[in-house]
Amino acid sequence: MKNNRRTRRNFLLASLAVASGVSASCRNYFTRSPKVSPALAESLSSNPSAEMPQRVLGKTNISVPILGLGGSASPLSRPDQEGDAIAILERAFDLGIRYFDTAANYGPSEERIGKALSSHRQEIILATKTSSRNRDSAWRDLEQSLQRLQTDYLDLWQFHALTYDWDVNTILEPKQGAIKAALEAKEQGLIRGIGITGHHNPEIIVEGLRRYVFDTALVPINAADKHHSSSFIKKVLPVAQEKNTGIIAMKVPAYGRLFKPGVLDGMGQAMGYALSQSGVSCCIIAADTLSQLEENVRVAQEFKPLSSDELGMIEQRTAKVWRDSSFFRDWG
Repeated sequence: MKNNRRTRRNFLLASLAVASGVSASCRNYFTRSPKVSPALAESLSSNPSAEMPQRVLGKTNISVPILGLGGSASPLSRPDQEGDAIAILERAFDLGIRYFDTAANYGPSEERIGKALSSHRQEIILATKTSSRNRDSAWRDLEQSLQRLQTDYLDLWQFHALTYDWDVNTILEPKQGAIKAALEAKEQGLIRGIGITGHHNPEIIVEGLRRYVFDTALVPINAADKHHSSSFIKKVLPVAQEKNTGIIAMKVPAYGRLFKPGVLDGMGQAMGYALSQSGVSCCIIAADTLSQLEENVRVAQEFKPLSSDELGMIEQRTAKVWRDSSFFRDWG
């Protein structure tokens, strides 16, 4: 069995090396100084502390800037916007973003990330996801993701959108569950970390964290969440801290709904709230435009943890709109 796994891994790595020119021996992270745009270089020269703060991602020992780029709901995932997607990805790297999140079912997102960033592979953290629950289909997803991303390994492979008890039960079935593919891939050096994601049900994420030692969890953390009767902040974060699970915050501005008149003033409050929650390592936010991306990076550069009074004030502002800002919980 081990010889068969080694042969399969070598075949896959050889195919990837031909396709992307990526060497299997490249494992030096953050070894080169990032390219910096002229505008940002001027900002950094006048304010040397303007680089984004970094945090360790749970038990992984991977250090990431507090802002990563999401690969969905933006030009990265839209079929007719490849030019915009490549421009956003290249600009994100220039501005210091090093964490890039995508998924096998985010349209052309993986392919575009591979096209734009494969030459910077040693300097970035790549995270993608599979929606498959059994070993064989998950393994096929992994092979395709590696090819599209033009890489021979992933920093983080995540089981996508856990919603029901059967999701956890099926994934963790030892003989045929998707966890078997993840463990084989980790043994073969194809992935570094294993995570879970979910935007519906915090109880299912908690169940997953209690039943398996996942490295990370990607969950909604925003200023409306605490008002929900089943809050990710209240239910998932304490368990994640107990297990030293790296928490990656998503849905931070609730697709802009938290910026409606009379709610939050902007991304500073939205991102500040999420990143000030105990146990949150970083957040991922998509960008529709270059200017939106640049504003998000500026906010991340200027981030300072919010006080309890500031957090309370933000929660007061979202008390009447939390239902509208939690609409994604109803997605199928």
